[in-house]
Amino acid sequence: MMNILKLTEANIGKVIRVRRAPDKAAEGVAARIVNDVRKGGDRALLAWTKKLDGAELDRGEIWVSRGELRAARRAASADLIRALEHAAKNIRRVAERQKPQPWKLSVESGVHVAQIVRPLRRIGCYVPGGRFSLLSTLLMTVIPAQVAGVPEIVVASPRPNAALLAAADFLGVSRLARVGGAQAIAAFAYGTESIPRVNKIFGPGNRYVTAAKRLISSDCAIDRLAGPTELLIVSARGNPRYIAADLLAQAEHDPDAVALLVTPSRKLAVAVRAEVLAQLDQLPKNNPAWRSIQDHGAILMASGMSAAIRFANEFAPEHLSLPDGDEDLIEKINSAGSVFLGNFSAQPLGDYATGTNHVLPTAGWAAVEGGLSTADFMKCFTVQKISREGFAALAPTVKTLAGAEGLLAHARAIEVRE
Repeated sequence: MMNILKLTEANIGKVIRVRRAPDKAAEGVAARIVNDVRKGGDRALLAWTKKLDGAELDRGEIWVSRGELRAARRAASADLIRALEHAAKNIRRVAERQKPQPWKLSVESGVHVAQIVRPLRRIGCYVPGGRFSLLSTLLMTVIPAQVAGVPEIVVASPRPNAALLAAADFLGVSRLARVGGAQAIAAFAYGTESIPRVNKIFGPGNRYVTAAKRLISSDCAIDRLAGPTELLIVSARGNPRYIAADLLAQAEHDPDAVALLVTPSRKLAVAVRAEVLAQLDQLPKNNPAWRSIQDHGAILMASGMSAAIRFANEFAPEHLSLPDGDEDLIEKINSAGSVFLGNFSAQPLGDYATGTNHVLPTAGWAAVEGGLSTADFMKCFTVQKISREGFAALAPTVKTLAGAEGLLAHARAIEVRE
């Protein structure tokens, strides 16, 4: 468990291939569920909810009532409400800073262009539930949507607990469906008698949720394929106790979570492995970290920090931790969902309360995209206004280019105005 391996090309290839391999089993199950809900609506949605989540609901019980939401908030502890207020304040501040802005520009005399920014009309937020109801994901998806000005926000979560319901009421969420899994994704994408079809789906999930998002992505927009979480720590002199705790914190999200340390220090590798095993022994045997560390945890020995950073960029991790705190290393990083710099930049701080979004690219997608932001809940389009003077200046250029492409009607649309 938590083997120490050399950072060789063979081991690198194995790690990356396993993580990026198509999940045919999950896709097969998800395809059946998606097709069933697409055709059967509420009937299929409720049947799969009973089968997979053990929740026997009728149509009138799909939505959590406003009374239940209010009651959960009233019953919540003062500590929970204060924590929600603190985290929400920071998330909102970052979301406001990320918000795309409209602008106007005079490109040249008589040629004026502008960018218009509008929110999406209706979005669906998927919040993982079941063993853990991730109220933090509710904050991370709903708050940017609110900052963007999205008028309709619909949430789905299987077996939402009291804390999640309290958080929903705190945020002003009034439409929370107690359904989850691939069936909830299908309901968002195609609509049912009870669940409205949305313009875009947000939020992470397990392998079946991710497979369902992939399947419906040609019919409904999705934020990203945020599958099981992953953490890569690169360190030569970090605190073994802190590093082990961070690895286990991410590992307990999901049995398929990936937790890796890359280090040039044999001494650190041995110390971290011992700490992981000691701290793991303090967790309940049913904690997903046991399975995750066994199946997807490893310590990779690099020839030096340069080799470790090269691997980090190739791996493109969802979470990249640099506990040694060397700020110059940031200049060498080009692929990561979110970077945690320094000994006290624990990943759970970003999961909950620094304000940055914890919905991040996994499975190598950090090579081409970043984490969820307010911009994902908005659309930008351009407006152009050309005066007679501007038309005269552009006409010769456009006719020449249109002629070079052989698009005669394009050129004629200019000529008829001359």
